[in-house]
Amino acid sequence: MCTALNAPARSAMIPRLLPPEQLRAANALNSMVMTFGTLVGPSLGGLIVGLAGYQAAYLVDAVAFTAGLYAMWRLPSMLPERTGSKRASVLDGLRFLATRPNLRMTFFSDFCAMILAHPRALFPAVAVLWYGGDAKTTGLLAAAPAFGALLGGVLSGWQGRIRHHGQAILLAVACWGTAIAVFGLTRNLWLGLLLLALAGYSDTVSMIFRNTMMQVAAPDEMRGRLQGVFIVVVAGGPRLGDFLAGSVAGLTSPAVAITGGGIACVLAIGILALYARGFRRYDALDPTP
Repeated sequence: MCTALNAPARSAMIPRLLPPEQLRAANALNSMVMTFGTLVGPSLGGLIVGLAGYQAAYLVDAVAFTAGLYAMWRLPSMLPERTGSKRASVLDGLRFLATRPNLRMTFFSDFCAMILAHPRALFPAVAVLWYGGDAKTTGLLAAAPAFGALLGGVLSGWQGRIRHHGQAILLAVACWGTAIAVFGLTRNLWLGLLLLALAGYSDTVSMIFRNTMMQVAAPDEMRGRLQGVFIVVVAGGPRLGDFLAGSVAGLTSPAVAITGGGIACVLAIGILALYARGFRRYDALDPTP
């Protein structure tokens, strides 16, 4: 709940702090921070628990959180340029998206990846059935997309030369689906980890361009509400993907669920690309929502 309140506000503030040409780099940096925390946080917590116990780990967490909360408290307030409705909600963002096809496509493209080709729920079964592994193997499978996502942020400099963000998003989602589909066919652990890292890299590329489009093409008073919709998609899409992957795997096999999901993702994003010609032509120098 706190994340749902915090994340939209933080993302909506970025365009007020930086010029448009620096938003892509800011979103890449934000992605790196989040991914680095996802990778390092659990490891650091486990280290503290092993050395000093659970109470010490919770104490360190409380102190660090308090310091971060105090730093946020000292920041000056940043009100919207236009107040608009006093009771903002996700529904306002949905109504806005209904009339903005390019911004709406950023969500549809993400659904293709997160719902149709999201194999995370199958990693424990894959670790045992495909690789004869255990919990450590499952951990490697779960960490590989995050590692690729971190690389996607570190190596994001080339993205500043891309003007057609819609095309970049479509290609990134297609790369995600392709990597997942091939992952479902391989039985070599290290090749599988490489493919999952590639998928994570592609996801970060897509996320950077999607966030940048929302921040540039949406008016200031709607950015927080669109980020609210984004949180719903980010939180709900993967859970639907877990349900779909588990259900298909239960009826068939993990290989069919994973490879079939990756192929379905590529086909779905291809259909969207044919339908949304304006999205393919979206120009960062002339943003049209």
